[in-house]
Amino acid sequence: MAKFFLRRFSFAVLVLFLISLFVFSLSRASGDPRNLYLDDYATDANYEAWGIKLGLDKPLYVQYFTWLGDVVTGDFGESLYHHRNPLDLIKARLPATAQLAAIAFCWAIVVGIPLGVLSAVKRGSFPDYFARWFALLGQAMPVFWVALMAILIFSVELGWFPTSRKSGPDSYVLPALTLGWLPAAALLRITRGSMLEVLDSEYIKLARAKGVSPMKVIWKHAFRNALIAPITLAAIIIASFLTGTVVIESVFAWPGLGQLSIEAIKNNDFPVMAAIILLFGLVYLTANMLVDLLYMYLDPRIRVE
Repeated sequence: MAKFFLRRFSFAVLVLFLISLFVFSLSRASGDPRNLYLDDYATDANYEAWGIKLGLDKPLYVQYFTWLGDVVTGDFGESLYHHRNPLDLIKARLPATAQLAAIAFCWAIVVGIPLGVLSAVKRGSFPDYFARWFALLGQAMPVFWVALMAILIFSVELGWFPTSRKSGPDSYVLPALTLGWLPAAALLRITRGSMLEVLDSEYIKLARAKGVSPMKVIWKHAFRNALIAPITLAAIIIASFLTGTVVIESVFAWPGLGQLSIEAIKNNDFPVMAAIILLFGLVYLTANMLVDLLYMYLDPRIRVE
C-alpha cells in the first residue's frame, strides 16, 4: 500500500510539474510579459526596470524555476485586473462554485444511477424507454441552450426563480438542475450498460437459481460489481464541477471559479489563469487517487500491485 501511494504521489508531482511547464511556456510564447504590465507610454527605462523585476534578463530556465519556486510557496504574483493575490481571489470564489457543484452532483447521482439501474432491470419496458429518452435528451441538448430555456420558462414566463446571480436558496435551483442534467444522463447510460453486463453474468444466474431474492441479487451482487465505471465517471464529474463550469456560471452570472476564469482570459490576467489551471490539475489528480481507493474497496479482486 505504501509503495502504491508513493508511486501515485510521484506521478501526481510529475504531472503538476508538466502542467506548470506548459503554463509557463504559454506565458512566454504569447509575447513579452512586460506588455501585460506596461502601456504604450512607458519609457525605455521603465521597460528595462520591469525586465529586471520579472527576471527577463536571466536565462529562460532560470526564469522558470524562479517562477516555480514562487508558485510552490503560494506566490502567483499580483492580479493584473483585481490587483490582489490570485489565491485570495480563488478563496473568495471557491465557496460559490463548491456549493453549486455539491447540489448539482447530488442531483446527478440521485437521478442518474437509480434510473440506470431501473432501466437495466426493466429492459424493454416503459421505464427503460423513459430512462433512455431522458439520457438522450440530456446528452443531445447543448447546456447553454438548456440554461437559456430554463431562464425563459421558469424565470421570465412563470417567475418561479431568479434569472441570475447568487442570492437566496431559490437561486441555486436553475443553475444546479441545468449543470447536473448532462452528468445525470451520462451516469444513467454508464450505469445501465454496466448493470446489463453484470446481470447477464453466470454468477448472477446462479444466485437467482439458488433462490436469492431479486432485490438482494440486484443491489448486493450486481450493483456493487457494476459500480466501477460509474465511480470513474462520477470522479471526473465532481472534479469538473469543483474547477468551475464556465458555461453555466457565465449564463447565470454565478460568482464562481468559472466566471473568474472568463474574467482572467478577457483581461489577459496571467497570474490568475496560472493559479486556476494549477488548481484544476491538482483537483483532477486528487480525484483520480480517490477513485483508485474506491476501486479496491468495491472490488477485492483489484490489488495495488
